[in-house]
Amino acid sequence: MSDEKKPPASAGTPDGRPRIDREPLLDSHQAAAILKVHPRTLQRLVHRGEIAAVHVGKLWRFKASALTEWIDKGLAS
Repeated sequence: MSDEKKPPASAGTPDGRPRIDREPLLDSHQAAAILKVHPRTLQRLVHRGEIAAVHVGKLWRFKASALTEWIDKGLAS
């Protein structure tokens, strides 16, 4: 056995590709359930630029952290 140290798990995958730790994206229904609003209401907020989202094909995707930021911004107002 060799005494070589293995790189930390965050350094990459076993096949040498860099490891990408990203926050999972929520769909409109999941994000709307968190905010307790209708998915269409959530999409209107996105169109107004109030909540950050990404358009993937015909669908909207949301980071939970973006929803939290929007909530915190509303509470601070």
